Amino acid sequence: MQLWSWSGFFGYLFNPFILGGVFTTIWLTVVSLSAGLILGFTLALMRRSRARLVQLVAKAYIWLFRGTPLLVQLIAIYTALPQFGIRFSVIEAALIGLALNEAAYLAEIIRAGIEAVPEGQARAARALGMTERQIMRHIVMPQAFKVIIPPLGNSVNGLLKTTSVTSVISMEELLRRTQVLIQERFMVLELFSVAAIYYLLLTTLWDFFQSHIEKRFGQADSRLSMTEKR
Repeated sequence: MQLWSWSGFFGYLFNPFILGGVFTTIWLTVVSLSAGLILGFTLALMRRSRARLVQLVAKAYIWLFRGTPLLVQLIAIYTALPQFGIRFSVIEAALIGLALNEAAYLAEIIRAGIEAVPEGQARAARALGMTERQIMRHIVMPQAFKVIIPPLGNSVNGLLKTTSVTSVISMEELLRRTQVLIQERFMVLELFSVAAIYYLLLTTLWDFFQSHIEKRFGQADSRLSMTEKR
């Protein structure tokens, strides 16, 4: 019995069916991250709200989605909600599940970044007549972003791999398409190795991009400090 086939491995390394799964993994990550950032930012602001009820709603959301597995959340969205007349397609369920789950983690990352900015700066801005929106946009977020970037980058790295969980609801991303080919060709090691290489390639490319962003903001911060000293 042959355990490994090099011809099978290289034959599927650039297989259009597999490459389609890679593309799906990428756009699934981008779309769910974008939605997660919007919802996460909203939740972070709600956590800092002076209204007790608003705080409790945000805390309950974060507690629920951080405390339960994404797998359970996806199954609930795709199979449980239809029992109440709420139906989503596979793509819709995958995007909603990933975005809702990611938002719970991003909310805490964003909140930590905002709270890292000294409150005195906001008070000084209010004294100058700036609105809360202007303070957030021009004073708080530019500084908070430097704190947010490293953990945000780690979240993106994790999300690229977490998209594989959506295969349980038949979302045809990289892992799902790999499993389909395994069932047809019975090349388990070869095809899983191909999938692993693509996941490694995607996360490595993101690591380079993240390092570039961190260096760029670090240089901008250094130039700002030198300007202030002068």
